[in-house]
Amino acid sequence: MNNLARIKARPNLESPVMLAAWPGVGNVSMILASYLLKKLEFKPLGEIEAPYFFDPIGVVASNNVVEAPQFPQSLFYYRKSTNEIERDLILFIGDDQPTSKVYELAGAVLDVGVAFQVERVITCAAALTRIHFTEQPRVWGVATSQEMTTKLQEYDLVHRGNLQIAGLNGLLLGVAKERGINGICLLGEVPAHASRIENPMAALAILEVLTRMLGIEVDTIELSETARETMEQIKQATAVAMGEYIEHFTQPIWQQGDDGEEMDDEEDEEEE
Repeated sequence: MNNLARIKARPNLESPVMLAAWPGVGNVSMILASYLLKKLEFKPLGEIEAPYFFDPIGVVASNNVVEAPQFPQSLFYYRKSTNEIERDLILFIGDDQPTSKVYELAGAVLDVGVAFQVERVITCAAALTRIHFTEQPRVWGVATSQEMTTKLQEYDLVHRGNLQIAGLNGLLLGVAKERGINGICLLGEVPAHASRIENPMAALAILEVLTRMLGIEVDTIELSETARETMEQIKQATAVAMGEYIEHFTQPIWQQGDDGEEMDDEEDEEEE
């Protein structure tokens, strides 16, 4: 392993699965990873040397005292299985994606996975579609090999053939394939017109698939409530936007009547 990752623990993990997440469209991956970190008993494993990948653009002064530069965190966690069905897990969460050395960062993350002999790598992302925000999102699945793709069929995932997965949530799988590591990306459907809004609905749909894959149980009540509240907020915002649109492009009936009467008078005068 290179010196870009600092490992602080040496747990005995048996063929673990690595789940990696960075911010992306709808923040789907980060919502999911953060929720797993909150609901399951993960322990700190290590971190990526952030200054190598990120350049701070300024500092914060508190009470007239300048603080040290702050960097986005890129942290590893681990969880040992609690029964014969569950899988040992390594969770990586990156607070931000760098503007350069992206390929190198993907390699540094995988170096940690290789050190613990991960069996597969899983990422999550958003699949932009024409789905309405009130519809139940489906989950798409892609993998690093045809054999892995065939295995995904048992989870009733959508197969769309050709698509592009932007950012590190996609690139990590490409680098994994170069290294001969099995990889999967689960993509939750997100309305294209609401791509800039956090989408816990898609994260929840992916979580339901992921728990089956990993043999783990996760309490989804809190995420389900967040998804419901978000859907209601989008519904209200859509109603307001539609009202403003109608008001802007239509005239009140009484104005239309006045215009019509004036036009008739003008026409009568011309005919005379």
